[in-house]
Amino acid sequence: MSAEARIIRGRVLSFSDDPAVSGSRAYSLIDDGAVLVASGLIEAVGETRDILAHAPRGALIDDHSGSFIVPGFIDAHVHYPQTQVIGSYGAQLLDWLHNYTFIEEQKFADPAHCARIAAFFLDELIRSGTTTAMVYCTVHPRSVDAFFAAAEERAMRMIAGKVMMDRDAPERLRDTAERGYDESKALIERWRGRGRLDYAITPRFAVTSTQAQLEAAGALAREFPDCYVQTHANENKAEIARVAALFPKARSYIDVYARAGLTGPRSVIGHCIHLQESEVAALAESGSVAAFCPTSNLFLGSGLFDQARLSHAGVRIALATDVGGGTSYSMLRTAAEGYKVLQLNRQPWPALEAFYRITLGNARALTLEDRIGSIEAGKEADLVALDPRATPALAHRMETAGGDLEVELFALLTLGDDRAVRETYVAGEPRKETGGA
Repeated sequence: MSAEARIIRGRVLSFSDDPAVSGSRAYSLIDDGAVLVASGLIEAVGETRDILAHAPRGALIDDHSGSFIVPGFIDAHVHYPQTQVIGSYGAQLLDWLHNYTFIEEQKFADPAHCARIAAFFLDELIRSGTTTAMVYCTVHPRSVDAFFAAAEERAMRMIAGKVMMDRDAPERLRDTAERGYDESKALIERWRGRGRLDYAITPRFAVTSTQAQLEAAGALAREFPDCYVQTHANENKAEIARVAALFPKARSYIDVYARAGLTGPRSVIGHCIHLQESEVAALAESGSVAAFCPTSNLFLGSGLFDQARLSHAGVRIALATDVGGGTSYSMLRTAAEGYKVLQLNRQPWPALEAFYRITLGNARALTLEDRIGSIEAGKEADLVALDPRATPALAHRMETAGGDLEVELFALLTLGDDRAVRETYVAGEPRKETGGA
């Protein structure tokens, strides 16, 4: 992490709250703004003339005039071992797991394969403007070691964990309740709090974990209360029926996790599409986070996320790519598909609310808003320069935007992808072309 001062110039856009709650007071835009960064942190933000007037002698200047400078994007639910099954044809959830994912994940017994895929995955996130993610590894501890080593090399803020699975998976992907506990505990002690890294206790989902394993995961969560928990629920109707058969004493799918001590403010539960009213109430009461994964839900034919229902009930919500069931690493593409899902549910989702979600909103969902998610002095300098005219189609559309911020942002969501990411700064350093170098 370099201590050299750098000035990043552009149209600085940052959020202090959800525009759905606070309207125009929720964000600020400095059209000719600049961010001064040094030693991985934001030192100052303001008008360019003011930042230049007080900048340290010799500070580097990255001029992205005309581009938006926004906080680094945050992905709340993604699988790094699935980079080579993304775009696999024609299956819904349970068949997709057995026909594609579980076959692919067996390759992660090889440390060299783990390292290669971790490097590719993290560099692809950087290329797409994502600087923080909550990540599933495989059942192999070496897959976690490789991921965290690659993230540490890139100085990225990452949350990840070893998948725990002790049934309904190939033998080479199964652990046991005891081994899953022991290996996870060792990984927590080895990696959590090292650099910008954090750990997520990761029972994959109730289909692949026995009651004993879920209870072991819950014991870890009590032993390490500052760790996260990540899992899946209510994604697919066949999956829900399977869980009901496996856990006949539970009142619902969410109740399976609640009984094991796996719900709470640091729990992120992927999908949450087909929820009973009691499950919505349980998520809200526990402070658990529902991860909205629109490209995955559409691709696997799982269903449509009901954001309004959960939001009105007080459930915390995050947005996520869910690669490789999801079909894009880009949070811009993910938000665009989220907009379409919500359109089908007759739920408006303005661009400002979407940009809030992929920055400060997801930081709040991951209880990281004191460190990332907005452009403020003292926060970590994860930033993205977004060019609203990056492609011919975007430039053509912007001819009629008339300088209207919401029009420009919505066009970026609708037409933008990694090509609109002019630069990604990780801890204040430009990384789009250099990755882990």
